[in-house]
Amino acid sequence: MNFSTRSRVVKVATVALAVTTTCSGLTWAAVSLTGNSADAKPPVACSYNLTNGAKTVGIPTFDARAAARPYTAEVVTNRGTITFEALTDKAPCTTNSFSFLARKGYYDGSPCHRVTTRGIFVLDCGDPKGEGTADPGYFFQDENLDAAEYSAGTVAMSKAVPGRNGSQFFISYADPAVSMPSEWTPFGKVLSGLDVLKEIARNGTQDGSSDGRPKKAVVIKSVTVRQASVNAPREKRG
Repeated sequence: MNFSTRSRVVKVATVALAVTTTCSGLTWAAVSLTGNSADAKPPVACSYNLTNGAKTVGIPTFDARAAARPYTAEVVTNRGTITFEALTDKAPCTTNSFSFLARKGYYDGSPCHRVTTRGIFVLDCGDPKGEGTADPGYFFQDENLDAAEYSAGTVAMSKAVPGRNGSQFFISYADPAVSMPSEWTPFGKVLSGLDVLKEIARNGTQDGSSDGRPKKAVVIKSVTVRQASVNAPREKRG
């Protein structure tokens, strides 16, 4: 993502859905949001499709029953730890992919490339190159978009093209101050670590703007997935 040029209104990219197109970061405005969520429909069946992006780490397999098992993910960064509950029942294709990439070590050592401090309040991560353009070598469709919202603690996929998700994701550290269209797949809810995210945001961006690279580098050290028993009670959110 190029942070050198900004406007108050950033339209969602209308890049053709070609196999060669790579996932890119969220492209919305800090004060105004546009886009058409009608193009983003839940997949009939979960499938992962190869791209010509970064070298693939493999393609996840999908078993509906296994993918629905609840889990928590512990994201350890150099600024602190964020733990979230995966919404496996609502976004099984997405959570299955995230778990697959985490177990492969795909996120280890990757920098979070974007933080926003006006209008929307998110930390954007998931590109090992830290540029907001990489994909894991495959993409998959949107899901869980019906009345999707992005309140504090929401973990959602980051993309520029409807129906084309990869590895990038964002975490909301505060409720948005503007209306956000339901275009990004929510797949997790933060259990702990909102204070870590808020501290990252308080540090601001490298260029002093409200939308840019974190002033103090944020690097994911590891992501650990902990599978829960199907019959075990889920952790309570504070």
